[in-house]
Amino acid sequence: MMNVSLEKLMAHIGAAARPAARAMGEAPSEAKNAALSNAASMIAARADEILRVNASEVAAAKALSPAFLDRMRLTRARIGDIAAALETVASLADPVGATIRKWERPNGLKFERIRTPIGVIAVIYESRPNVTIDAAAIAIKAGNAAILRGGSECFETSRLLAGIFRDALRAAGLPEDALQFVDTTDRAAVGALLSGMDGAVDLVIPRGGKSLVERVQKDARVAVLSHLDGVCHVYLDRNADQQKAIDITVNSKMRRTGVCGAAETLLIDIAALGRLLPPVAAALKTVKCELRGDAAACSIDPSIAKASDEDYYTEYLAPILSIAAVDGVEDAIAHIARYGSSHTETIVTEDAATAGRFLRAVDSAIVLHNASTQFADGGEFGFGAEIGIATGRLHARGPVGVEELTSYKTLVRGSGQVRP
Repeated sequence: MMNVSLEKLMAHIGAAARPAARAMGEAPSEAKNAALSNAASMIAARADEILRVNASEVAAAKALSPAFLDRMRLTRARIGDIAAALETVASLADPVGATIRKWERPNGLKFERIRTPIGVIAVIYESRPNVTIDAAAIAIKAGNAAILRGGSECFETSRLLAGIFRDALRAAGLPEDALQFVDTTDRAAVGALLSGMDGAVDLVIPRGGKSLVERVQKDARVAVLSHLDGVCHVYLDRNADQQKAIDITVNSKMRRTGVCGAAETLLIDIAALGRLLPPVAAALKTVKCELRGDAAACSIDPSIAKASDEDYYTEYLAPILSIAAVDGVEDAIAHIARYGSSHTETIVTEDAATAGRFLRAVDSAIVLHNASTQFADGGEFGFGAEIGIATGRLHARGPVGVEELTSYKTLVRGSGQVRP
């Protein structure tokens, strides 16, 4: 149950959100773009302050896992990436009012389906302070208002970034309440957002670990756009180029082990196991990746630890990789269907027909051919930023960018028609 002060805080946030969303829905592109550019400049100008606050929070959380600390940590380069992402989002075409489809009926009625903002979007996230700006930028560009509830570990960093973004909105002549940050670490605030706050919230997006996403899916009384685990796969086909197999596997797993697009399982066609596993395993060991494999993999390399069935369901978010031999592409597709989380998978092969079969049959949000799973990122898709990788089958799949935070309405133009 919320205490009185929290109840008042959430009521104030809810009351301010709807009029801000209405204003943003009619905001001109120039004003939205100015706000994003303002935010980029302001964040760059205050980089030292942001880094100082963030370093203090990372130091206080030093007992947490390396992957968690990596998600928390900001560097000068990462702040530069945040500012660059804001400018990229500003440069994108405004989706609001864009025509999706036009058609005309025999009775002369003319139909036009156009993109519209969703309204008020609540984003509940854990350790990544960059989500504060990514979520704000995408929501604002799409004409929405956003309510952000950041995790306690990076609370001060996220609050500072949100405050800067509100300043940027105000400088562009837009309502600063188009971005609101829930200024409390009280967990009851999450429950309030999930309740919909008496109609103030239209959509909830969770960005965090499995327990957070499961709670949101279980308790939300409004629509949810979420992703679950990133149990991502690399499949090395019998016709894979050996150097590509090495480079793509190592990058997919080890570039950043704590991101949801990191590979967690390596599948190798049993017809090429003897050719591909030794050099790939050697490269992974060189960069300190722990390997766990099935009987076939262990028979080729006895230094590989035996994997359990549970390993193939696990999102490690650490330098650990499960390995399994499969009997061709059909067996690889079946393995992914059984153990995967519908996030991101890649096939390494020089055979176009096999690649085509994999791309068609694997039912994940992102499926790649001869490229690292770590391209599962809104920036790499050209979106500038993302709020997350949606793994469901409704509304949006893959990186959630500007277009994914719109709905649509249909305009019908007549000349006096009435229905018989």
